[in-house]
Amino acid sequence: MLFDQPAGLNAIDRETIVGKDISRIDGPMKVSGKARYAYERQEAGPDVAYAYVVPAAIAKGEIVSINLDDARGTPGFLGAVTHENAGALGKGEYNFARLLAGPVVDHYHQAVAVIVALTFEQAREAAGRVAIRYKASEGSYDLERAYKNRDGKPGKLQDDPADTAVGDFEHAFEQAAVKVDETYTTPAQAHAMMEPHATLARWDGDKLTLWTAAQMVDWHRTDLAKTLGVEKDKIRLISNFVGGGFGGKLFLRADALLAALAARQVGRPVKLALARPVIFNNTTHRSQTIQRVRLAAGVEGSIVAISHEGWSGNVGGGRSEGEVAQTRLLYAGANRATQSRLATLDLPEANSMRAPGEAPGMMALEIAMDELAGKLNLDPVELRLRNDVLHDPEHPERPFSSRQLKACLQTGAQAFGWSQRKPEPRATRDGDKLIGYGVASAFRNHVAMPSGARVRLTQDGGVVVETDMTDIGTGSYTIIAQTAAETMGVELSRVSVRLGDSDFPVSCGSGGQFGAANSTSGVYAACMALRSKIAARLGIPGDDVEFRDGRAVSGDKSFAITQAAADGELVAQDSVAYGKLSKAYQLSTFGAHFVEVSVDAYTAEIRVRRMLAVCSSGRILNPRTARSQVIGAMTMGIGAALVEELRLDKQRGFFVNHDLAGYEVPVHADVPHLDVIFLDEPDPIASVMKAKGVGELGLSGAAAAISNAVYNATGVRVRDYPVTLDKLLDRMPTAT
Repeated sequence: MLFDQPAGLNAIDRETIVGKDISRIDGPMKVSGKARYAYERQEAGPDVAYAYVVPAAIAKGEIVSINLDDARGTPGFLGAVTHENAGALGKGEYNFARLLAGPVVDHYHQAVAVIVALTFEQAREAAGRVAIRYKASEGSYDLERAYKNRDGKPGKLQDDPADTAVGDFEHAFEQAAVKVDETYTTPAQAHAMMEPHATLARWDGDKLTLWTAAQMVDWHRTDLAKTLGVEKDKIRLISNFVGGGFGGKLFLRADALLAALAARQVGRPVKLALARPVIFNNTTHRSQTIQRVRLAAGVEGSIVAISHEGWSGNVGGGRSEGEVAQTRLLYAGANRATQSRLATLDLPEANSMRAPGEAPGMMALEIAMDELAGKLNLDPVELRLRNDVLHDPEHPERPFSSRQLKACLQTGAQAFGWSQRKPEPRATRDGDKLIGYGVASAFRNHVAMPSGARVRLTQDGGVVVETDMTDIGTGSYTIIAQTAAETMGVELSRVSVRLGDSDFPVSCGSGGQFGAANSTSGVYAACMALRSKIAARLGIPGDDVEFRDGRAVSGDKSFAITQAAADGELVAQDSVAYGKLSKAYQLSTFGAHFVEVSVDAYTAEIRVRRMLAVCSSGRILNPRTARSQVIGAMTMGIGAALVEELRLDKQRGFFVNHDLAGYEVPVHADVPHLDVIFLDEPDPIASVMKAKGVGELGLSGAAAAISNAVYNATGVRVRDYPVTLDKLLDRMPTAT
């Protein structure tokens, strides 16, 4: 199915099942423990062995020697894989650093060896006895130094150019009445998902089966085939349930490759999970950024010049964070300039983390907007309203498919009680607590991606959906079942959903908040193909059939759909593709974040008291699962604003707080009740389902709203995230 123009009425528009608040159909399996994650799988049989990774102890250099003698002498030892016996390894498209070091070491905790033994404990013991000699060399680890020395190259994120320019920014900025010119920094951050990177690998002759934790089944399979140098159809990858990813499991990682190599080496199935302290440096993270934002406006509040320069760092050949992307699209301004620069750093790979680009980019841009509002003596909501735009500001000929930023801001302001905010900092108290209100726009692009599915009508009238789409805790099983039930006109209980298997048609996968709208559109396409087959089997016109209550109805004719499968199940497969849609329209999602914080006047302790997110993301396929995604993102926004930071040892080149004890994330005590309002406005241009992404919109802008609230409470502007109390204490006026 080619979808490259606005959709008319379709089967989903009935919204008898789609759009309803339905509990996750996989919930009972998860709370009862019946949902098996990668490391829990038992399919490989009783002779499964266990692997343990030996990580590099230096950040850059070479391996001089690896001595396995002591390891071989430990009980249960079965084998080991190093660069010396792994064979020739290729490189997948999405990996910037090699997944097995040797002899060159690219970064700290890069895998140097993997040890296999009869039990996990034996593998760990043997791994500790591997003796490795290194020759360390000097590395580059400091983004601030690279920024100061302008030691970087143009940084490109996907298909976006590194630099853009419209009008004459420098002249317009110089002549403007009111200006902001500030630099903001965001730290490196970790995905910190609950499930570690884990894989069970089994070879059957020259065929490999992996049960693994993957957000994108086809990406993993394709890159693993390239790395191993085998045919793609020799690999089957299964990822039925994924315990969180946030982008950390988008791409092939060391666990999958090393489990496959280890299983081939010892001739038996192998389980491998990366130890938690290794994950933070071995896998990927969000890059640190340094961002300069310049805004200029007339006295009435119209932006006349807007510039955003962003710096991030990555291992050689990597990509930039893309933190300037939203500034190209969010606000009006005749004179515009953006610039992205990438420093080459000898650190673990930086790659996608929830809302890559927009999450850290909005952390800077939306503080700058707050600062501009203060200089204009204008309400921050009003400033944003005055600079709304209905087309791509850099390409005026390209309209947004839908854009409800204004409605989000106005709806949120009314629901939150924004009019109670006092614009003067430190003007509101509650005992010893200074109270502040903050606001920020929310923005995240929507990506239209091809996605396919296969649908079966069984002889008993059941509908079975098969697609390699994954569920990373987002509700994929549920919304796909709702889509099939709605399209086929059957009860939800009659639909079975099978996900995360490379034997199924390739879907869009889970990531970038593109999963829901695209995967369900692919399922819809397959269901429509199945409807045509049913109609043909029943002898009724395929373009004039309504499917409802388990029946196909055309005029005065009505048939139970089971009649079409009386001689055997019917199977249909199709996919959705979008042609030139993204060239004709800008596909984006919009929202607004409102926050109230308290700051202790004596200790500077910050507490978020309440948060509201208003989201405009096209049709909401399931309000319950969508709300869950948004409040999870808002919680990550609290972490980004107040606590999350990978602390870098700039001398030795590694993240010091590389476990869940040292890397802080928000806990229950940090998170108040979070409110979400959806502007449920189907977008007929964006997708077949008239839906767009929503899961990352709840993060993009949330941290800035918190920071702006802290400023309103204290009068102290912190431009260096996270906003910790040590950055406030010596700058706060004496408490009275």
